[in-house]
Amino acid sequence: MRNFILVLSIIFVGIFGIFYTNAFIYAQTADELRKSISDKTAEIQKIEAEIVRYKDDLNKIASLKKNLNNLIAELELTRKKLDAEIRVTTGKVDTTDLKIRQLNSDISRKQSELEARHAALIESLRLINERDKLSLSEIAASNDGYSGFWDDLATLDQFNNSIRDNIAVIENVKTKLEQTHKTKEVEKKTLLSLKSELADRKKIAEDTKKKNLALLTQTKKDESTYAKLLKQKEAQKEAFEKELRDYESTLKFILDPTSIPPRGVNIFSSPLGNISITQQFGRTSDSRRLYASGTHNGTDFRASVGTPIKSVLDGVVSDTGNTDQFPGCYSYGKWVLVKHSNGLSTLYAHLSLIKVSKGQSVTTGELLGYSGNTGYSTGPHLHLTVFVSEAVQIIRLGDVKKGTPCANAPVPIAATNAYLDPMDYL
Repeated sequence: MRNFILVLSIIFVGIFGIFYTNAFIYAQTADELRKSISDKTAEIQKIEAEIVRYKDDLNKIASLKKNLNNLIAELELTRKKLDAEIRVTTGKVDTTDLKIRQLNSDISRKQSELEARHAALIESLRLINERDKLSLSEIAASNDGYSGFWDDLATLDQFNNSIRDNIAVIENVKTKLEQTHKTKEVEKKTLLSLKSELADRKKIAEDTKKKNLALLTQTKKDESTYAKLLKQKEAQKEAFEKELRDYESTLKFILDPTSIPPRGVNIFSSPLGNISITQQFGRTSDSRRLYASGTHNGTDFRASVGTPIKSVLDGVVSDTGNTDQFPGCYSYGKWVLVKHSNGLSTLYAHLSLIKVSKGQSVTTGELLGYSGNTGYSTGPHLHLTVFVSEAVQIIRLGDVKKGTPCANAPVPIAATNAYLDPMDYL
């Protein structure tokens, strides 16, 4: 009997010796990965603090007089911020990759432990089963005396208890292994999302660089040339707005208040991480100065180039467009229109990059694109308009008025009373 117990012990020690040797190697690897993740996280935090400083500086410049020197300073800060955001996203990609490697190491360690415990359990049960085939008299005869026989039975009982404990450990390790696999799948999805974001940010940075270079070439870095160009753009923007407003004033729409949510009901989530209003909806002192109609048909939010723009509610993308594709059409730039199921539609304008397409279903908080400075804009921001869905339509202004620079540009329009204040629902 004692020889039998000794054999079982050797089995456990041998198999688990291999496992614990491997576990030591895994632990060393895990420590290295943890340190790498910690270093990357610290690096990301440092760059994020740098981005905050750039945003603060950009906000200060936005309040200054619009001249070429301030514009050049703004362009340089925007370039630095976009570059820093690319470095942050790259760091997050690397960190997530390290986490996946760490999870793979943990999975390998748990699988090795399961295999070791399972192998020991199988071999122990096999030997016990063979031992159980002996009669009680045979087992007793194999011992020097009855006291030794009872001691061995007690030892065997203890060993059986250790087997039951081993089975419980196996179940626990299997549960943790399943959880680790689920965590790994989440991290893999995060990695794909971050890689997509990294590609987006690189594209935005490149497009912004090209646009800025074209502007500086056009102005020849001359203040008077820039002032003339700005005045020309303002005149073309005002002309477009007047044409649009004249057409909208001819549209007839009778609003049924019961067809839309009542004012003051906060049904929209924020389209941005942080809300800072730069221009209110409707007739304000600024709107009289900035718009030909004297009325602002949406709400403007401060948002530096490359800020993620999210859908305020579930819906379906009615359409997207880019008025910059039509020279001299200073309007919404890149825009997205989303129709919601509650009778409202929302427009997101002046984007730098669009991430959705016509007919696509979107959920609350889903990425629609990134903020920018496209179209006519005195600075990077998000323009948010809320329409009554029944009244909004997408037209080409050339279909109703010839000779306008925006003749072929598709734009959303509605009767004047179908524009609603976004802040009534935010």
